[in-house]
Order: sequence, then C-alpha cells, then structure tokens
Amino acid sequence: MQKSRREFLTQTTLGVLTALAASRHSTAMAAPDVPAALPPSPPPGTPSAFATAPPAGPEVSASTFTAAEKLVRLELSSAELRQAAASWQVAMAPLYERRTGPKKLPLEENIGPASRWDPRLPGERQVELHRNFVRFESKATRLPQRDEDIAFASVAQLSRWIEQRQLSSERLTHIYLDRLQRFDSRLRCVITLTADLARRQAKQADAEIAAGRYRGPLHGIPWGAKDLLDTAGIRTTYGAEPFKDRVPGTDAFVVRRLREAGAVLVAKLSMGALALNDIWFGGQTMNPWLLEEGASGSSAGPGAATAAGLVGFAIGSETGGSIVSPSMRCGVNGLRPTFGRVARTGAMTLCWSLDKLGPMTRGVEDTMLVLQAISGPDGGDTGSIACDLDYDAHAPIKGLRVGYFPDWTREATAVDRSALDAARKVGLELIEVSIPDWPYDSLDLILFAEAAAAFEDLTLSGGLDQLKMQVPDAWPNIFRQSRFLSAVDYVQTDRMRRKVAVEMARVFSQVDLLLVPSLRDEMLTITNFTGHPSLTIRAGFVEVSEARSDWAPDPLHPLPTFNPPRRVPHGITLIGRLFDEGTLGRVGLELERYLDVASARPPGF
Repeated sequence: MQKSRREFLTQTTLGVLTALAASRHSTAMAAPDVPAALPPSPPPGTPSAFATAPPAGPEVSASTFTAAEKLVRLELSSAELRQAAASWQVAMAPLYERRTGPKKLPLEENIGPASRWDPRLPGERQVELHRNFVRFESKATRLPQRDEDIAFASVAQLSRWIEQRQLSSERLTHIYLDRLQRFDSRLRCVITLTADLARRQAKQADAEIAAGRYRGPLHGIPWGAKDLLDTAGIRTTYGAEPFKDRVPGTDAFVVRRLREAGAVLVAKLSMGALALNDIWFGGQTMNPWLLEEGASGSSAGPGAATAAGLVGFAIGSETGGSIVSPSMRCGVNGLRPTFGRVARTGAMTLCWSLDKLGPMTRGVEDTMLVLQAISGPDGGDTGSIACDLDYDAHAPIKGLRVGYFPDWTREATAVDRSALDAARKVGLELIEVSIPDWPYDSLDLILFAEAAAAFEDLTLSGGLDQLKMQVPDAWPNIFRQSRFLSAVDYVQTDRMRRKVAVEMARVFSQVDLLLVPSLRDEMLTITNFTGHPSLTIRAGFVEVSEARSDWAPDPLHPLPTFNPPRRVPHGITLIGRLFDEGTLGRVGLELERYLDVASARPPGF
C-alpha cells in the first residue's frame, strides 16, 4: 500500500539517505536486538505519496542504471544515478506487480488496451453512411472447357457463371480442392485443408441458388483464410509452433460475414509465424512465379494461393506491409482497408492499433466485392468503425488528382514510371507532392511495444524458443528487446504519430489519391500508422538476377542467383483518403484495363 506523504518524509527519505551511506549488510548488522520504533500515524487527510511502496524486486545500483543508459540513450549525473538506484525498489519495481506478483493479474487474449487509435482527426469524427455499391456491368462469357481456365478466372467472372448457373459451386470447389492438393507441395501455402466443410457449404450454395435464393457475388465462391482467422472447430495456428494444435470454438467476424455471403471456405492458408515474413512451422511458402524465393509475408499463403489459381480469393492481414509485400511479389491485387473498416474480432492480435484485414484477389473489382461483404463494426473490436463502402464502377475518373513523389519515381523501376504515365493517359491529373524528412521508422516503436505486449506470455514462458526463426530480425529477439523500450518514448512516439496524421491530411487536401512505389519504406510505414487504405495492383514485369527475401541478409546463407535473369510481376500501390476505398477501386479498375497485364499466369500452374 502507498504510505502518506508524512510517513514518506519521516521514514523513506531517511532510509534512502542511509542506503546511500551504507551497504545493506552493514545496515542489517546494526543493533539487531533493539526493536525499531513504530512510525507515528499520519494525521487524517494526509494524501499518499509516490515512491513509498514496500520494497520489491532485486536490489539495483548506480552501475545498473549506467548500463541501462546505453539501452535508452539517456545520460544521468552521478547524483541522479545514485538517487534513482536508491529509490527504485520502492518507486518503480512495485509497478511490475501485475506480472511479477504476489498479486499477478492475467490478461485474457480478448482484452485490448483502453486507449485506441482513431485515424480520424478532430473535426472529422463522423463517417458518412450511405449505401452506394455499383459493380461493373459486364456479361459473363462462355464457360471455358478447361478447369485450369476456370480456376484462374476473377471472382467477378466466376460469380456471373454461378449466378447464371453455367457453373456450380460444387464443381468449382472440386477444382480448387484438387489444385490445392496438387500444388501445395511446391508452394507450402496450406496449413489446413477444409475439404469436408467446403463440400457441405458448396452443396448448400447450389441448393439455395437453385431455389432462387442468390445471396450475391460471393455466393458459392471458394476462398482461403490466412491462418490467423478463427474457425470454429478447425485449428487456427498463427503459423507458429506453440499454437499448431490450437482449435477455437467460434468463427472470426470476417469468417462469419463471408459465410453469410455464401462463400465456401476451402483452406486455412499459411502465414509467417506470428505474422512475420513467410516462414512458418511447415516451412517457407514459395512464390509461384519464382519457386526459388519466398512468397513474402506475412500473408504468404493468401498471396501464393491466389496467384497460382488455388482459391477464388483470400483474406490476408497487414500490420506493416503484410498484404502489400506478398501482393507485389506474387502479382495479385491486395487491398488494405482503412484502419477500423473491417472488425478484427476473432483474428490474432499482433498490434491493436495497426492490424487490418483485407482481400487478396486476381482482379481489382474482386477486392471491392469482397470488401463490401466483410466491412462493418463488431462489439468485439473496439477499434472498428461503422462505415459503408461507396463504390460505383461506372463513375468517371477523369480529372481526379493523383499525387506522386518525383524523387521516388526517379529512383523506382520502369514499371513504376510507366504506371504513372498510364495514370495520365486514362485522364488523371498528376500533381507533385512532398512530405517532411522526418524519422518515420521511429514509429515502429509502437509496433514493437504492442506486439511484445500481445505475446508477453509467450515471451515470459519461453515459448518463443519453439519458433523456427531465431535470427536477430525475427520476433523472439525483437519481443525480448522490446521489454527495454521506454514508456515515455512510447507516448512521445504516439504523439509523433498524430503529427504525421496531420501531415497526411495536408497532403490529401491537395489530391484525391496517391500513386507510389509499393515498397517505398516511408509511405508504407506512414500509411500503416495513419490508417490510410491502399490498393496494390500488378502493373508490369521486371527481371531479377537474385532471389528476394524478407529477412536481413545472411552472408552464411546467400540467396539463389539467376543467369539469365528471371521475369517476375511488379506492382504499384494506390493510397486513398480514409474510408475512400471506392475511389481506389475505380482508378485501379481503369489502370488494370489500360495496363493489360493482369491475365498472365505463373508458369507451371
């Protein structure tokens, strides 16, 4: 219990001075048989004081703080060091009682922080709710004879065939289940095949459609879930050894919404362990376009399976690039929604204020069809926000202002520059924009602190030792290091985050959307922390002479090289205003048509 200020002055100050003057041993030896006088009771109404709790934890010294100074890059004077060390056990160590005892308090997995990130700035608190969703009015073409051609069709096309009963959900589901079983040994993209469930759902979809109860464009479409979405009675492993036998009892919000839309779940797809990169307990998920390199992560399975025509569409997640990066490498469309648009109830938490769930597809409009189905708030996710999706595929895009960064464009690939030229040719107005040269990577302090908190129990129990990757840039090391981050710096970084959000609002006061190189670190970091939506689309092809990796270079394990170079897809990213995914879809659809590179398939699949 905290003591009163008077007790503090009469006892603790004297104790601190004594501690500075003598060692614990000599103090313990002084007058052992003389009982200490009881302190006088404080007068009524005396408030409590800081640094007056019962001593807790191990004794520390000035040299302890001298060593710690190097971790937090802060220098104290000799007197300040002695004062901090002398009072640590009664001032700061008791604050750890929540996890060190004797009153340990467990925190259930579904309890998030009391504070939450809201991407909307003051004065922009409300999201206009209106229902306006108009898909592209294309007619279904004749159903191809070959299963392979059906498998690579877009959701937009598949849905027309199913709606017009040219194609049954059962046949389509059989096609994808067969391809998942045939090609998974090459890609390692499946953690759990949900064949029995898929067959039941497909049969139900066909019966409903035959009875005239068509639910919409996802009805009867097979899909794959990144294995961080809970599925009732079906294991959800997070791609990590400690959770490989975990079986949840309920469906995640997104799984439930897709079931209500009539979609058919065919597989739980691989993810980098605990949502980092592309290595999981079953191995590394590979890129269908270049089997010597990983698919990138952490939505590696959704990226690889979608690109290889193994699912109609997939759901991925992004905290700091996990939809954008595999979409780039595997050549698919990845939509990262505005933070808060899609409720994350029942999804693994990596970072409460950053995690986002979104579709990965073979067609731009597919991302809109899926987003419409999964958008919405849920009471289990305090960060979710009520909002509708405003999308009209036929609305003109001519005259929309597209911001670009001239320096970034010059440093990018020819594909990026060609995409910018294509934007001009389809009628968009190009506007140069800029942002301040700030230390944006400092924002990752929030990511590391929240992620380490989300998996604190795994860290403290030693469960991290079970993970396959134990390199310096993998979670085990980062979670341990993050225990030493400063709480003050966390708050200051959070304030910086809001400052960056204000800066992005300034940029979007000049333009309607941005076109950027997909993996440009500044913008990838900024927009994940500010919560802006992005759409990554295939824009062309580049040649690579060396396999690419998400991991820091390891001289002992060089990556494969290629001579002659290999041809792989390359994408660009559109970034939109908060909750304006519809504009991204309209512009992306027009660019997809103009660039005409989306139909190319990875060889061998």
